[in-house]
Amino acid sequence: MRRIQLILLLIYLAGSQAVWATKLKSPIEGYIQPTIFSLTMVMLHDVVNPPAASRFYTYALVSAQSILSAEKNEVLNPKEYIKGFPTLKFDKPTDTNIKLAALYSILETGRLMLPSGFQLETDQQKLLEKWKKDGYADKEITASVAYAKSISPQIVAWSKTDGYLKLSTLRRYRPLKGDAYWYPTPPAYMEAVEPNWKTIKPMVIDSAAQFKPVPPVAYSAEPSSEFYGLAKEVYEVGKSLSAEQRLIAAFWDCNPFAVNTSGHMSIGFKKMSPGGHWMNITSIACNKINLPFEKAIVLHSLVATTLMDAFISCWDEKYRSNRIRPETVINRFWDIHWQPLLQTPPFPEYTSGHSVISTASAEVLTYFLGDNFAYTDDSEIYFDLKPRDFTSFRQAANEAAVSRLYGGIHYMDAITNGQSQGRNLGNFMLDKLKAKGVKPFFN
Repeated sequence: MRRIQLILLLIYLAGSQAVWATKLKSPIEGYIQPTIFSLTMVMLHDVVNPPAASRFYTYALVSAQSILSAEKNEVLNPKEYIKGFPTLKFDKPTDTNIKLAALYSILETGRLMLPSGFQLETDQQKLLEKWKKDGYADKEITASVAYAKSISPQIVAWSKTDGYLKLSTLRRYRPLKGDAYWYPTPPAYMEAVEPNWKTIKPMVIDSAAQFKPVPPVAYSAEPSSEFYGLAKEVYEVGKSLSAEQRLIAAFWDCNPFAVNTSGHMSIGFKKMSPGGHWMNITSIACNKINLPFEKAIVLHSLVATTLMDAFISCWDEKYRSNRIRPETVINRFWDIHWQPLLQTPPFPEYTSGHSVISTASAEVLTYFLGDNFAYTDDSEIYFDLKPRDFTSFRQAANEAAVSRLYGGIHYMDAITNGQSQGRNLGNFMLDKLKAKGVKPFFN
């Protein structure tokens, strides 16, 4: 009898330990933000430009989404809304945990695609060590990693069909002659960033020019002209910025590589891209409401895809209108020594990229999480900027847009028309999803 009781006790204790180990496991949702931020940090190191960054985020997140949707019918399949999405081969090993596989595939896809992707190997190893400490079995981790490594190469192979690898073979950009056109700005006078980005194949929109905005206000040096007034506005606003306006401009700067000069020395300062900022906002929102893992991955993937198409749309217009930056005009008209608060980015002015991509992202997030979603954005803490509170995604997008006026790098029509461009694109994306029966995640 005692022997039977001892056996039962051991069985009970073993079961209790298993339950306790399960309770000790970190919530798998908590791994999403740091995993995506690992991509951000490598892109920061590589000085990846904003359009290219959105592309890398997209393929990495679509890889994770594909793994989940292959297993669960309730998870949105990328085939449902992404044009030309490939038929993937899913050969899932026994003991695979699809959530672990999805997370690992984000890093694996980034490792295979990013110039310094090898740096993600350290993050991958740390992830495996954390899972072991959380109590996941070795065979479960091994199978999940193997599954991820079978899916990521297929996504990477598909990525090579979007035209990115052909960019370096296209004609190099040369600034147009004429007072109205963009020309490289100080202090580094960098070459134009991604002048052929419109050739990249979009994910959801029909073409780069589908959401072509209204033409920009025509250049004119006449004091009575509308353009002269727009330029004067940038000049006057820049001379009387409040402390709050300066904070707003700095918070949404998102310049991947600004250059400061001192004598003969140049110092580069790196920040996350605008797309990286909105990817982190997505993580913050998901964490706030404890959005289930599958929905959180899908939402990150949808925001990334929206960002990619928004950049394609915006860059199509930038090199069509090729409009001169405020810094050049103000130096020409009023003050040769004037400098904007933010460093002028190395590409044409119209439309405002942050206005386009922020508005598009906000529309997608608003649909899925609600219009009165209050949150604290601490994305820029890493860059010594204090968190900011927002009552909605649209409020944040409006602030991001007007920050370009405060920063002295955009005219107001590029901001407002950029917002319209982004809103139209974001709603097009949502219409596609609604047609597939995709419902909001949280209200």
